[in-house]
Amino acid sequence: MIEVYSWPTPNGHKVHIMLEECALEYRAFPVNIGQGEQFKPAFLKISPNNKVPAIIDRKGPGGKPMALFESGAILIYLAEKTGMFLPKDTRGKFGVIQWLMFQMASVGPMFGQAHHFRVYAPKPIEYCITRYTNEATRIYGVMNRQLARSRFIASDKYSIADMAIYPWTRQHDRNGQDLNNYPHVKRWYDEIGARPAVQRGVKVLTEFSRGGGPMNAQSKENLFGATQYKRRKVA
Repeated sequence: MIEVYSWPTPNGHKVHIMLEECALEYRAFPVNIGQGEQFKPAFLKISPNNKVPAIIDRKGPGGKPMALFESGAILIYLAEKTGMFLPKDTRGKFGVIQWLMFQMASVGPMFGQAHHFRVYAPKPIEYCITRYTNEATRIYGVMNRQLARSRFIASDKYSIADMAIYPWTRQHDRNGQDLNNYPHVKRWYDEIGARPAVQRGVKVLTEFSRGGGPMNAQSKENLFGATQYKRRKVA
């Protein structure tokens, strides 16, 4: 049994999708980041960076429990545990990992900032909106060129790199993007979104969220305010 402590965010959905694709037995526990549950000592023990998702594999290496945080690391761990969605040969393996790192280093941070300054910032800051929207545009161009050469993002085989990137593209409009401008991304996006496991994965924990409605002041404080930077005692 794998316990996943998460919330229906792009990073959460990456792991939810992988669990569904691998048909692993798991149980999802909501960590309501709008209500500040990511700062509770019990969660910080398994995710010291106070970010979702995190997992505990009750049957980890040697049959002993193993806790893990950081969604990219979790995807690699689950791929190696199951032998699925990550090639075993060195060339293929690192071909996938480089695109997984592309998501971690570029897609997530830049799309997240574009989303933040376009939607959540208390007042519009034109420099920031332009800066991160332009970065999102550049990154979509990178993906479009890559997907012109291969069916999936790393190769012609579906992998954890696709699972990592797809959830971040689901709100492309909030990043100032129109998928019709990226026909190869659009083709890939539609194919990934049609997978039954992906459809199940993006529904995980959504019953606990508010369906993307406007945040209240306390939620914004928990996510973007001084709460993030408080000194916390080691449990």
